[in-house]
Amino acid sequence: EVQLVESGGGLVQAGGSLRLSCAASGFTFDDYAIGWFRQAPGKEREGVSCISSSDGSTRYADSVKGRFTISSDNAKNTVYLQMNSLRPEFTAFYYCAAVDGLGLPRSWYEYDYWGQGTQVTVSS
Repeated sequence: EVQLVESGGGLVQAGGSLRLSCAASGFTFDDYAIGWFRQAPGKEREGVSCISSSDGSTRYADSVKGRFTISSDNAKNTVYLQMNSLRPEFTAFYYCAAVDGLGLPRSWYEYDYWGQGTQVTVSS
């Protein structure tokens, strides 16, 4: 059974940092791309970042470039999202998702498996 479990969300002040984790199980981790998405109330789900577990290539949304860093520990089947210089507009539910293949899909509907998400709240 494929499982993705997010952790690390919470409440932080603007300018602060959080590190999200996505622990994966039930599939061959090295063959998948893992993406982070977020969804705020009343807004569409948007892609934040993704990483290819096979070669480590990455992609970031323009709004988080220079602030967020995605990384992968293949020995632990875990992907991390280090979030620095957080802004109140980054408040959302953050999800990780997985898709088989070598690409870095941008859109949420291209991903096959999803975690339950973790809430990130940035206060001003």
